[in-house]
Amino acid sequence: MSIYAYILRRLLLMIPILIGITLVTFTVSHAVPGDPIVANLGQRAQDDPSIVGRYRHEWGLDKPLPEQYVLYVGNLLHGNFGVSVTTRRPVSDDLRQFFPATAELSTAAIIYSVLIGVPLGILAAVRRNRVTDHVARFVSLIGVSTPVFWLGLLALIIFYYHLGWFPGTGQIDDGIPLPPTRTGMLVVDSLIAGNWHALTNSLWHLVLPAVVLGSYALGIVTRITRASMLEVLVQDYIRTARSKGLGTTVILLRHALRNAIIPTLTLVGLLYGSLLSGAVLTETIFSWPGIGRYATQTAGGLDFPAIMGVALLTALVFLVINLVVDVLYAVLNPQIRLG
Repeated sequence: MSIYAYILRRLLLMIPILIGITLVTFTVSHAVPGDPIVANLGQRAQDDPSIVGRYRHEWGLDKPLPEQYVLYVGNLLHGNFGVSVTTRRPVSDDLRQFFPATAELSTAAIIYSVLIGVPLGILAAVRRNRVTDHVARFVSLIGVSTPVFWLGLLALIIFYYHLGWFPGTGQIDDGIPLPPTRTGMLVVDSLIAGNWHALTNSLWHLVLPAVVLGSYALGIVTRITRASMLEVLVQDYIRTARSKGLGTTVILLRHALRNAIIPTLTLVGLLYGSLLSGAVLTETIFSWPGIGRYATQTAGGLDFPAIMGVALLTALVFLVINLVVDVLYAVLNPQIRLG
């Protein structure tokens, strides 16, 4: 099977998954205890049947759930996610506004975890039970076991309040002209516009939250890379490569890493999806205007359209990331295409 046929098959398999996701998100959002009428109308308005009736009709709450679901799916097919009860704006506009900031933060966090975690895991495997291995395992343990909220507050106290090395909260300092919005990601927009002052400042703001958010991913990536490399380094083909006189670097990068990286690749895809959907604490601590804070605010107000929009967007992100991982699998190991 060619790589293009494999990609087409994976895309077709996403269709029933998407249908299932819409059904699950719709059902769960309506199963949440509470009444959106109570959450979004004042006390006097709640006691007026005419106002309550108009509100239910406006948001489609007076229709049976199956009919609401059909209308919801039909709107999705036209790119309409509904109108947020909280912001009074189209949910699609809210997602376009808040998601790029989360994507920027999560991408920086996963890049940091991979650039540090993969080499650290390789060194730990090559120098097993030596000082490097102990350091790598200690870093992994700290990253996995340290709560994000505690690490974020500690980073702010040390590196912002006491040392003053990094800025505190937000994406950019007040008073710096913002670049034209192209992607919604401040770093990318600054780079496209050639606004070097905004680019430098936004990168500096990105360091602390990205390190805090990526600390858990760093620990997991280091562990899995180390375990995979240890398993590969005792294989027969590695012994054969050594007996032929190949250098250590060639053996590690060309032979061992190609096979050992596959479990890490799967993990990175899952971690990236979880970072995109679960950066609530980090965004709250660093006042980062992302989708996590938006989801928290709308969930508190029983904002069904916004809740379903965030859930659907999160599911789409996971599907796309899994598709990319599957394609990379097929490139690294062509035998996977035959499955």
